[in-house]
Amino acid sequence: MLIIGIAGGTGSGKTTVVKKIVDKLPEGEVVILPQDSYYRDSSHLPLEERLEINFDHPTSIEFELLIKHLKELRKGHAIQQPIYSYLTCTRATETISVKPCHIIIVEGILVLTNPDLRKMMDLKVFVDADADDRLIRVINRDIVERGRSVNKIMERYEQTVKPMHLQFIEPTKRFADLIIPQGGNNHIAIDILTKYIENNLKLTDL
Repeated sequence: MLIIGIAGGTGSGKTTVVKKIVDKLPEGEVVILPQDSYYRDSSHLPLEERLEINFDHPTSIEFELLIKHLKELRKGHAIQQPIYSYLTCTRATETISVKPCHIIIVEGILVLTNPDLRKMMDLKVFVDADADDRLIRVINRDIVERGRSVNKIMERYEQTVKPMHLQFIEPTKRFADLIIPQGGNNHIAIDILTKYIENNLKLTDL
């Protein structure tokens, strides 16, 4: 089993990179564990407080559960991955059953901030992108997927996203074995990463 961590700032193109890798690999060989599924449940808080949660701080993630699930998958056991809603800032009662696979990709802005999680990764990747490009993607995504206004997005960006990126996310670049500039547009870096995974799959088949 190969565990790959893919981190990078909000809107850097991590999801695009992951999708392009998965599209190039044989079907059923890869499992994605999104960090976003492991945001702590906030159903005990009033909606007004939930909407002000700082999603860019490491304490917002239940790393303990994510690490536990990775260990279970490595043992060959299936897990029940949480489902998190940004609209309500709560976890759904339903879960997604995830079975062990040859390749596990742990993806999210904060996945390289946790030392115990990093130790479990065979390869650590940081997707890098210009701050202006990331902001444009964040605006487009949050309007469509999370129903936020431009004013609210900019306010959140200035108050939490930008400072948290500088404090927690950008420094994790030094832990990366591979840095992918220009996100999903860097076809050469994506091809290199895909070849690395394919070679690992061939070794597991021997």
